[in-house]
Amino acid sequence: MKDAIVTVLGGGGFVGRYAVQELLAGGEGFRVRIAQRDPRDAWFLKPLGALGQTQFLAADVRNRASIERAVAGASAVLNLVGSFDNMAAVQADGAGIVAEAAAAAGVQTLVHVSAIGADPDSPSAYGRTKGEGEQAVRRAFPNATILRPSIIFGREDAFTNRFAGMVRLPIVPVVRGATRFQPVFVADLAQAIEQAVCVPEQHAGKTYEIAGPEAIAMRDLLGRLAEWTGHKPHFVEVPDAVAGAMARLTGWAPGAPINWDQWLMLQQDNVASDGAAGLEAFGITPTPLAAVAPGWLVQYRKQGRFGGVKTVEG
Repeated sequence: MKDAIVTVLGGGGFVGRYAVQELLAGGEGFRVRIAQRDPRDAWFLKPLGALGQTQFLAADVRNRASIERAVAGASAVLNLVGSFDNMAAVQADGAGIVAEAAAAAGVQTLVHVSAIGADPDSPSAYGRTKGEGEQAVRRAFPNATILRPSIIFGREDAFTNRFAGMVRLPIVPVVRGATRFQPVFVADLAQAIEQAVCVPEQHAGKTYEIAGPEAIAMRDLLGRLAEWTGHKPHFVEVPDAVAGAMARLTGWAPGAPINWDQWLMLQQDNVASDGAAGLEAFGITPTPLAAVAPGWLVQYRKQGRFGGVKTVEG
């Protein structure tokens, strides 16, 4: 892989920053080409590489010509692009465009990041378009490695931070409290991505479900977040009939707590399938949420970062 180019589509996003860091720190000496709609959003990654080791390019998975430019001359392509808007164009058709362009360009390795719950027959548009995207990838590039993470957590996530903000309220509604998640640490996922890119002979053509060490129900997750941030809200379980009606009637409005597609996604657990290969196939021990999340959630304490810290004055 020395002097080879790895194109990372969506490298400036939450997962992208960790994946790029792993790729640059791996010691293979290749160059990383970070391609996304606005390359300026990824410029913060430049200091991670040596001089000339990072490249930045404008590309959009909905625009075939831009993707062809992004993958030209690359030995490996990593597709991290996902969206809750325009899902069919980005996650289904866009995934196919990336795979077709990579195959036509003679790219040796394609790693496609999907999601647990990806299924062309899913009732939710998110799960359905993720599943259709996987099908399109397999048709165009049969030896692609597909990684399906569960909910991803990390310092900059929109998962623990969102709910930690909620538990500061005196009353917290709980929707589908029994639905289980198997959150995976973003740094663990990034390590798996790096191996899939750099050791394709071990992972090509395979699908992995990347999950953390513990499946946890939504109500229990909220309780832990409240404990870690020092809050004691009153949790109120919202009946399914009420939550479903709310999602259908008001989910379209900006700032709505839940939309209809999210409601459909919550009807099933977001956990790894029995017997599915996961992080252990990469020799990675999954990081528990409790081992790292309290470190960045201190900002949600009543007195902020130093809430609850006792001092001794002489």
